[in-house]
Amino acid sequence: MVEKAAGENRFNWRLPLYAVGALIVFLPFIIYAYDIGEILYLAIGVPIVSLALLIVVVFGKRRLTVLSMLVVYWAVTWGLFRNSFDLRSVGRWLLWSKDYKAEVLAQPESPNGELRHIDWDGWGWGGSDTTVYLVYDPADSLSVTTKNHPSSRFSGIPCEVPRIRRLESHWYSVVFYTNTVWSRCN
Repeated sequence: MVEKAAGENRFNWRLPLYAVGALIVFLPFIIYAYDIGEILYLAIGVPIVSLALLIVVVFGKRRLTVLSMLVVYWAVTWGLFRNSFDLRSVGRWLLWSKDYKAEVLAQPESPNGELRHIDWDGWGWGGSDTTVYLVYDPADSLSVTTKNHPSSRFSGIPCEVPRIRRLESHWYSVVFYTNTVWSRCN
C-alpha cells in the first residue's frame, strides 16, 4: 500500500510531452490559415486546454505532472506565437517552394530593374494590411541586407522595407510596412 502511494506521487516525464503533442496538432493552422488559425488557437484552443488542465490540477491526483504539462503547453504556445510568421514562412517554403518559384520565374524581367516578385503572404484587419512578397534576386544582393540592417530601401525593391528574410539562395521574403504595396509606396 505504501509503495503504491509513493508511485502515484512520482513525477512522470512522459505526460508533459502530451502538451507538446497537442501543439503540434495546431501547427497546420499556423501554416495554412495564418490570421484566423492563430486567432482561433489563442482565443479558443489555449483557454479550453488550460482550463481542462487547471481543473485536473485542482481535483486530480497527479498535480505536479499536470501542472508541468500546463507550463510546457504555455511555453510552447508562447514560442509558437512569438515565431509564428517565421514558422509559417519556413513551412510554406518547405511544402510549396517549387510552385512559388515557378510562379515568380514565369514573370518577365522588369525593364526598370525591379526584382521579380509575387504577393506571398499578408495579414491585417480593418484597412491596416501588411503585405509580404516573395522576391527572386538573381544576383543575391539582398543576402547582405538580411544579416543586420536597419529598415531602408534596397536595389530592385521600390519601397522602404522593415524586414527581409532569406529563404534560400536567391529567394527572400520581404515584409513591407503596413498599408504599403509594391506598386504604391507611401
